Amino acid sequence: MLANQPLAERLRPRDLDDFCGQDHLLGKNAVLRRLIDSGNIPSLILWGPPGVGKTTLATIIANNLKRPFFHLSAVHSGVKDVRETIDKARKQQFFSQPNPILFIDEIHRFSKSQQDSLLGAVEQGIITLIGATTENPSFEVISPLLSRCQVYVMNPLSESELTSLLNRALKKDHYLSGYDIEIRENEALLRISGGDARKLFNALELVVSSETNETRSEKIIIDNEKVLRHVQRNIALYDKNGEQHYDIISAFIKSMRGSDPNASVYWLARMVEGGEDPKFIARRMLILAAEDIGLANPNALLLAQACFDAVNVIGWPESRIILSETAIYLASSPKSNASYMAIEKATEAVNEKGDLPVPLHLRNAPTKLMKDLGYHKDYKYAHAYEGNFVRDNYLPEGLEGTRFYDPGSSPKEAEIRKRLENLWKDTYDYDK
Repeated sequence: MLANQPLAERLRPRDLDDFCGQDHLLGKNAVLRRLIDSGNIPSLILWGPPGVGKTTLATIIANNLKRPFFHLSAVHSGVKDVRETIDKARKQQFFSQPNPILFIDEIHRFSKSQQDSLLGAVEQGIITLIGATTENPSFEVISPLLSRCQVYVMNPLSESELTSLLNRALKKDHYLSGYDIEIRENEALLRISGGDARKLFNALELVVSSETNETRSEKIIIDNEKVLRHVQRNIALYDKNGEQHYDIISAFIKSMRGSDPNASVYWLARMVEGGEDPKFIARRMLILAAEDIGLANPNALLLAQACFDAVNVIGWPESRIILSETAIYLASSPKSNASYMAIEKATEAVNEKGDLPVPLHLRNAPTKLMKDLGYHKDYKYAHAYEGNFVRDNYLPEGLEGTRFYDPGSSPKEAEIRKRLENLWKDTYDYDK
């Protein structure tokens, strides 16, 4: 590598004039810029994708306001760390001295109890909280804390902003400026970055480093082919948690679907070690429980929901145990996608046939006029019949007898198939 310190860190802006992007917040007369210039900012949440400068902006705000600055990461910190930091902040309060800034990176990864531990300090003005999150704070930050913070949305960097950062790197970085570098094509660099400055700098540094090791020529020419070749070859170095993110979650889901608990727990461990959001993992297992297991084992969805709820309460590192138990259970469970296929087939019918009218006997009839029009007439109340069942038509005209749900072959769904065949043998053919 060209230097021990990553390029993204070497080029981290030190003041607002060097900050790239977010003009809607930091441009002349923009709302957040005015607050910073006034020297009086509220507690706030910075919501945006990775690599847009959330951490950098928090640091610049603290420096501009000459405030003590405490930095915690929700991945590695717990309630104890929060309380110790608040105690330090409390001890730094002297007369009219402004309160310290507590910056919490990835605040959405804090459990409810961890977020609760911040409330008193924010309410009493012991700290000014700045939280950074890549997730919608409406869902991931508890309401009492969210109500005490202003939320500012940070956008992915545009192509022109990313190009500006490339030019700045070649001119201002101490190491890169020592090379004769020409970027003839930048489309691959921009596409790989996805609006993320950190990814952009990682890719640029990786390509330059690879080229100097391979060619040892005086001039380094960067084009799309070289970018893709070097980045693909060194994908783990380029972006530990980004490019592989979707491949690993895909391997995790397919391992559970394939009933391999050993592979499932391995890919889970990869995500845990990579710092993946536990709630993201739990959400994906909820989906799998319904899509790939379904009525072959209805308890799977209940366990997946319990896992999601528990992860929201527990937080790291104990959540990994709950995730492991659930992943192993789902992988070991019998499988059926019959419920998934049923809604797919029904959706196709809706799109093909349009909004077919509800049969009159199934319509609600709260008024005399509706009753006079035949609404609810001849409806057969199932509980009034033996076995709480009576054959009737519940589909609109044109779809009568259409079977959307086809039970799978698992023992549980075999029982369901047998029961439906007995109930509906003259309407739906469940004997196939």
